Amino acid sequence: MDDNDARDGVILLIGCGLRTYREYLLAGAARTRPVWLFTPAEPDWQEPYLTGHTVVDVMDREAVLAAARELAGRVTVRGVLSWDETLIVTTAHVAEALGLPGAGVDGVEGCRDKFRSRRLLAEAGVDQPRYAWADTAEEALAAAEEIGYPVVIKPRGMGASIGVVFAADAGEVVEAFRTADEASRIGAVSYRGGALVEEFLDGPEISVDAAVVAGEYHPMFVARKQVGHHPYFEETGHHVDAADPLRTDSGLLGMLRAAHRAIGYGHGVTHTEVKLTARGPVIVEINGRLGGDLIPRIGQLATGIDPARAAVLAACGELSGLTDTVHRTVGIRFGYPPEDCTVRSVTPPAHAEGLLGAVAIAEPGTELRLPPNGYIARHTYVICEGADPAQTAARLDAATALVVLDHEPLNVPVPA
Repeated sequence: MDDNDARDGVILLIGCGLRTYREYLLAGAARTRPVWLFTPAEPDWQEPYLTGHTVVDVMDREAVLAAARELAGRVTVRGVLSWDETLIVTTAHVAEALGLPGAGVDGVEGCRDKFRSRRLLAEAGVDQPRYAWADTAEEALAAAEEIGYPVVIKPRGMGASIGVVFAADAGEVVEAFRTADEASRIGAVSYRGGALVEEFLDGPEISVDAAVVAGEYHPMFVARKQVGHHPYFEETGHHVDAADPLRTDSGLLGMLRAAHRAIGYGHGVTHTEVKLTARGPVIVEINGRLGGDLIPRIGQLATGIDPARAAVLAACGELSGLTDTVHRTVGIRFGYPPEDCTVRSVTPPAHAEGLLGAVAIAEPGTELRLPPNGYIARHTYVICEGADPAQTAARLDAATALVVLDHEPLNVPVPA
């Protein structure tokens, strides 16, 4: 499109992600402010939502910075954002280079680098798991012995629980360390190798998506998480209850505010994971972006708060629209295969009680590998609403049971 279409200013979006998971965010962003997309390939389904775009290697920080400066020389850029975990550090560098509101490079590194985050939270006295860094399996064993079993071993800079492993005793630590260390090597170069060894926190897990403006923390919604595939931590579902008392819990919110001050987060959105333990809420990690797994979407359906609008405004140093306009419980459940397989076909249900959406994620021919051979091996998701969490969970169970997966077992060894 012509640059004149952006004469009142644009929001610069770096990367976009898969249509299945991110189209609702792009649509919401476009309703809030004209969107200029930095993308590694020519836009396809994104085109109707864009004012303009630049084709650039989004993994090349210097190329992105050069393209951003060029764009800012001819179009007013009001803010810059990304909802891609691998691009949030580059996004912070762009905001800094253009003199725009942003989380700050240090603030984002306090999210992206889980070891740095642990150190900063410890210095601020924010409750979190006991932890240690290990470069070798031997160091991981020593750390686990000192922390006490069971432990969780995780990569320093991955997302979506990739490479995160539960170890019940010394016999499981070496393999868990190997899994976490190898998973780290497919991620950003800065965070490759080694692993964190952490105290296992017993209790349910939640996540809180929030907008942060000038360092002030504004929660939007609380999601309750379901995990599976022990000893791994695959996220199999979530639900958001607009009436969840944790949305206004002073102890939880006080801890979240302290955690964000500790990492120095300025302007943006965050997705913080918290365990509800016998000793109270404990920070698992802070992510410098909106949640994945369509959590912001079910939050929007449950509360009416538009997470994309919040993300755009926060990136511009503004804040509004965080008041509920609907009030219900909405959940999502992901379908996993019973074994490593090649998908022949997937048929989601067309009708079910409370069903708001059912989508096939895996195309025919897709190989799905369960942990540790692979991660996020999902073939479908279903979204349901209910009067309360119990009814919503029952409806998700029923809708998931209606998914038909035709598959062929996959017995081919995982490539090195």
